[in-house]
Amino acid sequence: MSDPSSVFTLQSFSGALSDLVSRAASGVVSVHSHRSRASGFVWRPDLIMTASEALAEEGEIAVVLPGGESVPATLAGRDPTTDIALLRIGRADLQKATLAPDHVTAGALAVVVGARDGAPVAALGIVSVAGGGWRSLRGGEIDARIELDVALRRSSEGGLALDATGRAFGMAVSGPRRRVLIIPSATLDRVAAKLETHGRIARGYLGLGLQSVRLDDGGVGAMVMSVDTKGPGAAAGVRQGDVIIAWNGQPIRSVQTLLRALGPDSVGSSVRLSLKRAGEPVEIGLTIRERPDA
Repeated sequence: MSDPSSVFTLQSFSGALSDLVSRAASGVVSVHSHRSRASGFVWRPDLIMTASEALAEEGEIAVVLPGGESVPATLAGRDPTTDIALLRIGRADLQKATLAPDHVTAGALAVVVGARDGAPVAALGIVSVAGGGWRSLRGGEIDARIELDVALRRSSEGGLALDATGRAFGMAVSGPRRRVLIIPSATLDRVAAKLETHGRIARGYLGLGLQSVRLDDGGVGAMVMSVDTKGPGAAAGVRQGDVIIAWNGQPIRSVQTLLRALGPDSVGSSVRLSLKRAGEPVEIGLTIRERPDA
């Protein structure tokens, strides 16, 4: 025979979770793009935030509001490096989601609230990783490393991650090897503010096509395979066939690491490149410009 107090506790817990999801769902929407279904949430009365990776590259976009009403949306801006996209809709009467500081700890309960055709979708899990800031594979600066142990539906990507009190501490996205990553509130607000104003996030540009090569001493270099004649590399005198061996005096660890250094803060800065040209050492100063297609 079951213990009545245990049943009451489970019922109370279940009811509390249901209420938490219901409150959050008023600000969560479905996002439909070409052959893609995802979730998003109201960041500002007429702006929807969603996961850039889950949004089709082209075609029409529609947002399905809580209750099922579908409204057209246009892309206000996207930043693939932080997996954030901003959509604009012609509605200013929607209840926006409130993002709270991302103070979460490993082992804490977490709920992901997404939407499917205007109805809420929820998943319960725990915070498996809670750490410091990191840089994504595409070079985006993420303010905190938060991972969830939770089963995330594809249609819930871009939904809100809530703590046990119902505070939204970030946006749930799919990471490498099926990890569920959270883009924390601080990153969402920082990036979305720039997307709202500029429609993009500036990225650094060298104007060089690079390929990793092994050096004679066992280190790694970046061979220049192509040079944009209008780019900063050409202006600085970098030539096809040069091998970059150091960046501001630091040895190159990989081409990917070098490219990750070309974040928004790099635009306009000067760097010193140490090269090997036909086996001879060459030092070149280069000023990083903004990527033309950023």
